[in-house]
Amino acid sequence: MTATPPTGEPDPIRLGLLYAVVFVEIGIAMPFMPVWLGALGLDAGLIGLLLALPIATKVVATRPLMGLIDRGVRPRTLLVVGSLTLAVSYALMPAAAALAAVLLALLIVVNAVAQAPLVPSIDYLTLAAARRSKRIDYARIRLCGSVAFLAANLAGGALLGVLGNQVAVPLLLTGLALAATLVAATGLEIAPTAAPPAQAGTAPPLPRVLWLSIAAAALIQASHAAIYAFGSLDWARHGVSPPWIGTLWAIGVAAEIALFALVGRWPARWRSPFRLLGLGAGAALLRALGLGLADGDLAVLLPLQMLHGLTFGATHLGVMAAVSGFAPEGARGRAQGTVGASTALVSALATLACGAVYRSLGGPATFLMMAPLALAGLGLVALAQRIHDPGRFGSSSTHKV
Repeated sequence: MTATPPTGEPDPIRLGLLYAVVFVEIGIAMPFMPVWLGALGLDAGLIGLLLALPIATKVVATRPLMGLIDRGVRPRTLLVVGSLTLAVSYALMPAAAALAAVLLALLIVVNAVAQAPLVPSIDYLTLAAARRSKRIDYARIRLCGSVAFLAANLAGGALLGVLGNQVAVPLLLTGLALAATLVAATGLEIAPTAAPPAQAGTAPPLPRVLWLSIAAAALIQASHAAIYAFGSLDWARHGVSPPWIGTLWAIGVAAEIALFALVGRWPARWRSPFRLLGLGAGAALLRALGLGLADGDLAVLLPLQMLHGLTFGATHLGVMAAVSGFAPEGARGRAQGTVGASTALVSALATLACGAVYRSLGGPATFLMMAPLALAGLGLVALAQRIHDPGRFGSSSTHKV
């Protein structure tokens, strides 16, 4: 990344900064919002409901909000309005919680609607920039988000300890959302050379190869449900110490960052949508089977966590390449929203299933249950490749990341 891009070219530094600010907010909210809700003295059942609301809301809201881009709404507008609404909702949450749980629930829904288009809008802008300029490397810009997420995880606990649970979370999140508003509002003018915005009833359909790629990515990402929900709990049950549990999670994020940093050096044929999605699915299948048999053995868990670079990273890059390469002009926003909504929906369903299986059959069965999801994703990748190019796997004619 250079500090001063040529006139007329998108600024990769500003894109990277926007990823970083938004992912720091996510890195604080994801692990510490439950802590904040617990500090309020809320019932466990109510906390579970409040944490489920954002997932359900994003499933419903992401696709139509991103579809506004195809009708002429600028991604920058979605980012500014969404971030500002996010800041206001976080700032009001302590007062709402003191008044009534239903007010807090309503604010959480508003918060989720505001957050739904943020990451997809940055992805949209970065992919558009990459199509316009060979200087722009989507993966290297996107790694700013992963680095920021990891830093937020590590620093968040320390800040909570200094400021206190009931103050730190809403205060930090309000400030971060305001920072994202500022970054998005000041000079982020990045847009592709595109066809006119789609009018009502004339939006081009998404091609079948893209639907299959999105479905494959949703299944592969959903195969993380068991480890996200019950990985730490099951490792602790097998005697893995808290420091080692933290190390295992850090290794996974580090592997993801390494992939984003190095994938640009891979041969072009390995950076096509089908190759990347296939790598993600294969690694997810291996990881699910390995976790089902690991029994808390660190010698097994450490390399399995390194696979996160492929199970998440390669899958994400693969579906972004599919959107960039296969989505028609006038439908790119809708395609980006479909990725987010599909992944959220399938992951939510997989998480619910994991809860039932873990309660009845324990950790090994729960991890093994993720293998069919990865295998189904691999099958859809093969079908998508067959439709797109019956003669070759990983055709060089598709978009690269």
